[in-house]
Amino acid sequence: MKPVIQEDVTGCGIAAVAALAGVNYRQARLRAARLGIDPEDRTLWSDTAYVRRLLAAYGLRALPGEQPFSDWQGLPERALLAIKWHRENGKPFWHWVVFVRAGQEAFVLDSKRSLKHNLRRDFGRMKPRWFIAVT
Repeated sequence: MKPVIQEDVTGCGIAAVAALAGVNYRQARLRAARLGIDPEDRTLWSDTAYVRRLLAAYGLRALPGEQPFSDWQGLPERALLAIKWHRENGKPFWHWVVFVRAGQEAFVLDSKRSLKHNLRRDFGRMKPRWFIAVT
């Protein structure tokens, strides 16, 4: 699995799904648009329904609910993580990233354009709040 760089400010969820589905950002953005998902909509940072719908469109299954993050070892093989979680005017916001475990290797795919390396292993710097397991 490879990182997909987001092309829209609020496109981290679209990029995360693109990485999981093995498609590029533009393909995922087009599919999202057909589902009524607008990459300019700030609720992409504060609602899980959009990424769940886009995952389903690619035949990927997001397990129900959000699971609290406790430690990196407790994560499933693939998961969407909510990092940089914060509140604005009482509403929660976060940045979507993808956690991947393949055998003994584990890493995070982060779509943020300004990062030097979008495949991350600096687990101590990321502070996940919760995750959604993806099968």
